[in-house]
Amino acid sequence: PVEWVKATLGIIFMLLGGICYLGGFVCSIIILIDAFKNAVWKGIVYLLCGLYGLYYALVEFQHEKKWLIIGGAVGLSILGAIFMAMGGAGAASAMPVQ
Repeated sequence: PVEWVKATLGIIFMLLGGICYLGGFVCSIIILIDAFKNAVWKGIVYLLCGLYGLYYALVEFQHEKKWLIIGGAVGLSILGAIFMAMGGAGAASAMPVQ
């Protein structure tokens, strides 16, 4: 029964991670759309270079909810990674050893 609980928690954490990743992706798309509206080359560089994406989000991105969107893009992606790691570890520990 303990393995069943570990496997279930692993699945739940992985689902939470997927939801967090999806939220971070939506926030990143909002910033990307703004970059393309500003200039096409900024949108392309935003897609290709993560450091420029961070620079654009912090310095050039203008929105009434700027910090909420940036926090969502960065924070939810980090939370998604943490939940996915927890889910993978939980599911792996429930696997029988052969």
